[in-house]
Amino acid sequence: MTTAAHHGSHFTRTEAAGARAARPGLMTFAGVLLALLGFLNGLDGIAAIANSHVFVGNAHYVFGDLRAWGWVMLALAVVQIAAAYGVLVARADWARWTGVVVLGLNAFAQMAFLPSYPLWSLTIIAVDVVAIYGLTASAATDRSESAPEATFAAEDAGRGTVPRPPA
Repeated sequence: MTTAAHHGSHFTRTEAAGARAARPGLMTFAGVLLALLGFLNGLDGIAAIANSHVFVGNAHYVFGDLRAWGWVMLALAVVQIAAAYGVLVARADWARWTGVVVLGLNAFAQMAFLPSYPLWSLTIIAVDVVAIYGLTASAATDRSESAPEATFAAEDAGRGTVPRPPA
């Protein structure tokens, strides 16, 4: 049960503040996956730009070539690392949703890499899906935990401790 105590013009929410201060395990897991994917996509992008022998030779793409997709992967990597920082350090909601979008774009971009590195691309797509699940499932958890707080916010103003209904 969350309690709110009125101290002057400030409210102290012991359990609610603690829950928001410590990210759920699923969110931390998804943030770490996002950072790892950003790092791996950065390596992929650099290898593709340099025409590394890591990729299958003479692969045919729907549009562009290996170097063009390398630049796309490098750009995605930068955005993924920035979003991972936002999720893990800044704990910002914009980072969570940016992460979901960039992971979806990454899964799509990895489909373009299938001709040149099929097993790796399928692995990255699977990790993208797991990270998207982590970011969106923890969003639903955060929303369900914060909904009662919004409901009782008006009652808390100026009244001190408001008893909460049993969960």
